[in-house]
Amino acid sequence: MIKKILIVDDSPVARRMLKSCLPKDRGFELFEASNGKEGFEKYKDIRPDLTFMDLTMPVMTGYESLEEIIKYDKDAIVIIATADIQMKAIKTVLDSGAYMVLRKPLKEEDIQKALSVAEDTLLKQKGSVNA
Repeated sequence: MIKKILIVDDSPVARRMLKSCLPKDRGFELFEASNGKEGFEKYKDIRPDLTFMDLTMPVMTGYESLEEIIKYDKDAIVIIATADIQMKAIKTVLDSGAYMVLRKPLKEEDIQKALSVAEDTLLKQKGSVNA
């Protein structure tokens, strides 16, 4: 079950928009970071169930942060939320371990579907740990 969500984006508006697409009745614990380096540090501190990550950010890009997170936790569920939908960018992040890529501007139905799919994956991960 998804409880903790980390949102990594240098735009406060983008973070706010993503939060507004999340169901209010689920009681998610939400955490935010404004660049990839801060996102990676917060990831290590809070161990979120799900991370939303922008690609174009100062200090450390989403590409770099994703690589560090996956090195740290190979089972991390990182959803890239970006306006950069070039096939090369999408392939790069998926090859680096991103769970999926969502196109900005984000739509509530896309977030709902992503949450549902990610939750299924989390249940399978936890099931394989207990097996």
